[in-house]
Amino acid sequence: MHLKELKYIVTLAEEGSISRAADKLYMAQSSLSQFLQQYESELGLPLFIRTSKGIRPTSAGTLFIDNARTILTHYRLVQNELWDMAGLHGGSVILGISSFRGRYMLPKILTSFYEKYPGIRVDIVEQNSMALEDRLIEGSIDLAIVALPLTRLTHEVEFIKKDEIFIVANRNHPVMEFAHKRENSPYYWVDLKDTTSFEYILSDYDTILGSNSRRQFEKAGIKPIAYNTNITADLGVAMARAGLGLAFTYHSCAQDYPDTLYLSIGEKGVFLELALAHPYSTYQSKAALALGKVIRESLS
Repeated sequence: MHLKELKYIVTLAEEGSISRAADKLYMAQSSLSQFLQQYESELGLPLFIRTSKGIRPTSAGTLFIDNARTILTHYRLVQNELWDMAGLHGGSVILGISSFRGRYMLPKILTSFYEKYPGIRVDIVEQNSMALEDRLIEGSIDLAIVALPLTRLTHEVEFIKKDEIFIVANRNHPVMEFAHKRENSPYYWVDLKDTTSFEYILSDYDTILGSNSRRQFEKAGIKPIAYNTNITADLGVAMARAGLGLAFTYHSCAQDYPDTLYLSIGEKGVFLELALAHPYSTYQSKAALALGKVIRESLS
């Protein structure tokens, strides 16, 4: 049994598809499929059930995958301790962050980190905060930038900043008739109740942005006009910039465009809290601690 083989099995379980797992592992689909058939043959038990929509673990597969994750996690922790003995001259850190937020935050963070620690590699895991919480609990990542509140992880969570949720609008959108200029500020705000006649472009329910925006509609007691309700945040912003509706984004992801304005939700605005989270009771490498420090400095 090799660590590489365990990684293949865990990746297959995470992706739920041989083709997607092969893409992630930079392998040919036929090679990965052949590996799985041979591995299951040697074990004498099937690890996955093949379906028309992909693969899912058998009961034996679930047991095997759980133990494989534990072995890989312990190996990584031992690696971290060995790298620490050599100082901050080498090693790696696994950082979790949402794809949308990471696109805007990570370039600055990683540039600063690599200037200080050129020998350390940062591996990025892109998932939403709910999925990253699971990764932290199982110990498969070293730290993550997540949105609060988390549901199960209560320790090892450090608040780093507030991030405002904005409505994105084209400058010529009719919603601007209802927008109010903030005093001594370039920003505007709008009452959600004044936007009921305009179409919204919404992210999916299982995203932090999607669930938060829907919660604001519920608080305001209104039902938005929305035909596109499963749109990625990036595409929603692009559509709103083109005047095709109103979308939501974060202050940390808001970029300056001559055709775009960002509106606060209500006069006081709506905020969520971002935090830096570590796994429960696992060894925190010097590299992970150093990356955490750079993240704090960059987001302060």
